[in-house]
Amino acid sequence: MGLFFKRAAVFAAAALALVPLSLAAGTARAETGTVRLAKQFGISYLPMTVMEELNLIEKQASAKGFALKTEWLRFTGGSGMNEALISGNLDIAAGGVGPMLTIWARTRGNLKVKGIAALNAMPLYLVSVNPNVKTIKDFTSADKIALPAVKTSIQAVTLQMAAEQAFGTGQQNKLDSLTVSMGHPDAQLTMMGGKSEVTAHFGSSPFQELELKDPRAHKVLDSYQVLGGPHTFNVIWATEKFATENPKALAAVLAALEEANALIRKDPAAMAALWIKAEGSKMSVDEAVAIIKSPENEWTTTPKKVLSYLDYMHRAGLVGATTKDWKDIFFPAIHGAPGG
Repeated sequence: MGLFFKRAAVFAAAALALVPLSLAAGTARAETGTVRLAKQFGISYLPMTVMEELNLIEKQASAKGFALKTEWLRFTGGSGMNEALISGNLDIAAGGVGPMLTIWARTRGNLKVKGIAALNAMPLYLVSVNPNVKTIKDFTSADKIALPAVKTSIQAVTLQMAAEQAFGTGQQNKLDSLTVSMGHPDAQLTMMGGKSEVTAHFGSSPFQELELKDPRAHKVLDSYQVLGGPHTFNVIWATEKFATENPKALAAVLAALEEANALIRKDPAAMAALWIKAEGSKMSVDEAVAIIKSPENEWTTTPKKVLSYLDYMHRAGLVGATTKDWKDIFFPAIHGAPGG
């Protein structure tokens, strides 16, 4: 499995560019008996952890009168999941809006990958341990900014949007040369270790909150400021082939996600304890609950400001397609939500 992840990271971009049209063609068959899902690191994936640990997908399928099993995989970034999705080794990916919009735009003529639902709305913090960096204008060539994946991750896209706002039109790539791809756990350890050129980490919860507990660290940027308000952080997505051939399974997944979010809102302490145990986190339950209950964080399947990201990504040449209707990006099952 380790070798697969390494290859996924290396060949993700090439695989996306060379999606074979033949993969889009499918023949009618019985629904799958096993759904393969992936998630990443961080408490933002709490709904997925709740679904996995409490077997909510299996429960929802049983309630609808059929049996369904799940297989769970772990990735450090969205590009690797997209490669796995294209190669047929994954059914449902979970990650930031950036990777989802990238594969949506690149597969519109064949696989037709779309979002299933949002997982949450959460802010992303750019944290630095360099005391001289007060704003993104203060970064120099001596700094390196760790984020999940250069160019395509939601953090990378948000940093470009912030650079355009700070430096002016056409300057969105000004900080790209400072960014390095690194999973959140490694980025946190590397930056806080103080022995690397990585002086900043554009991360997510709980890594950003844990970093800010150290007096050496401070927040340089908040994605809610860049986007002008709350935005979707994570989403889940799949190919049209999977969604079309497995409507009952997809409905079970969406129902399980809604149930997971309801449990998080109803009993954050219990869900925090569940997540800490499942992840082997060293956080206390109180620390996790504080993040879960933060007014900034919303556990919802409703997409928010997805088009703001898409508009920028298209204008910046990161994706080759755009739309004015968020429903073009998501499968019909979530169209009843007041998304945007």
